[in-house]
Amino acid sequence: METVKDPNVMREKIQKARAESRVVGFVPTMGFFHEGHLQLMRRARSECDIVVVSLFVNPTQFGAGEDFEDYPRDFERDKQMAEKEGVDFLFAPEVEDMYPEGFSTFVEVEGLSKIMCGKYRPGHFRGVATVVTKLFNIVPAHKAYFGQKDAQQLAIIRRMVTDLNIPIEIVGVVTVREPDGLAMSSRNIYLTPEERKAATILYRALKTAVEMIEKGEKDASIIREEMKKLISEEPLVSLEYIEICDNIYLKPLQALSGKVLIALAARVGKARLIDNMLFDLG
Repeated sequence: METVKDPNVMREKIQKARAESRVVGFVPTMGFFHEGHLQLMRRARSECDIVVVSLFVNPTQFGAGEDFEDYPRDFERDKQMAEKEGVDFLFAPEVEDMYPEGFSTFVEVEGLSKIMCGKYRPGHFRGVATVVTKLFNIVPAHKAYFGQKDAQQLAIIRRMVTDLNIPIEIVGVVTVREPDGLAMSSRNIYLTPEERKAATILYRALKTAVEMIEKGEKDASIIREEMKKLISEEPLVSLEYIEICDNIYLKPLQALSGKVLIALAARVGKARLIDNMLFDLG
């Protein structure tokens, strides 16, 4: 595996690979890898000739008072893990390479960026859309792999790629969970043992929704209220939102039909956790 820091060098290497008719897969990350990241790498490895992983903690997607300085980082650990998965290139630029002096251009997907997590993290998705656009220009891959756990981010990136005619296929990969159901996240490291146990209520609430739907419940408000009631019984968890919506435009649903996304976010101690489940009701 080759580590590359210079964006121009990275682009040249990928352009060369494409000129040789090699299929390039790309996994954008902020590092501190867990099994979820590794699954993205494995999926890319199974489908592509060349696999690139970026490792960049993007400052523009962190708001005031958020955890940019504290966000977990361990470059050498990540490097070893990526190499073990057969990654060809690890792209690890410096902040000044991605945001040089005078940087003043941003990408924003209107509408989708203002709802759900966007209400609680203003400017977050503008930072995400901007850095992902830059990364797609630096790493002109055929396919890019993102986790379904970040469902709103995935919907925004798909919209952005369509709207801006970016020639890349966006591949969503199923959420990887701990044995007790908690969605894997780099921020889980913030949880104390007691908070870690409490956080499983989020998955249990989603499972409750699944059970209700399987029994024939189609009223979104009834499902949402049952989930809220369950989560409210866990004092260490502070719910931000539960949304039941379609999976493309993220428009709220009253009666469930078609492809349905149930997404939630909550604070557990220092950590802000998100999770979701997808259903296809035909």
